[in-house]
Amino acid sequence: MKHILVVVDIQKDFVDGALGTTEAIAIVDSAAKKIREFDGDIFVTFDTHFDNYMDTAEGEKLPVPHCIKGTDGWELNEKIVEALAEKNYTSVEKITFGSTKLPKLINEVAGDADFDVTLIGLCTDICVVSNALILKAYFPENEMYVDANCCAGVTVESHKAALETMKMCQINVVGE
Repeated sequence: MKHILVVVDIQKDFVDGALGTTEAIAIVDSAAKKIREFDGDIFVTFDTHFDNYMDTAEGEKLPVPHCIKGTDGWELNEKIVEALAEKNYTSVEKITFGSTKLPKLINEVAGDADFDVTLIGLCTDICVVSNALILKAYFPENEMYVDANCCAGVTVESHKAALETMKMCQINVVGE
């Protein structure tokens, strides 16, 4: 059995930058530990926007420029970089909440092997849930996990609501 870890958007702007929260800061150490201890294939997503962000549909609804490629806020949190330093991983840039490239990349790595997927990262209620649901739709027979201790939402309430939504969609929530 192959094990796959998806590290969702633990970028500076979501931790302690433009859209950072105390809850996001609080999960970095547990996320870094999970990465260091993980034995399997790792994918790391990057929320990726450009200078025209404010002219996009997302920018109109969330008028806070963030994760602009090439800026410091687009980079991964330093503790996550350190945890990944000893690991081989695949970077996946995505221009919206969920990545449609991610299932294809996972399928290439998994081949014919049975596999499970664990997701960690930010924000539980936007990008984590989006990617978890996309992956569950692509791989309905594979076990999907979300480690709640390694995720944070925009608010505590929306984090909990996203976890409940994922449970209802047969995604295993661990670490609560």
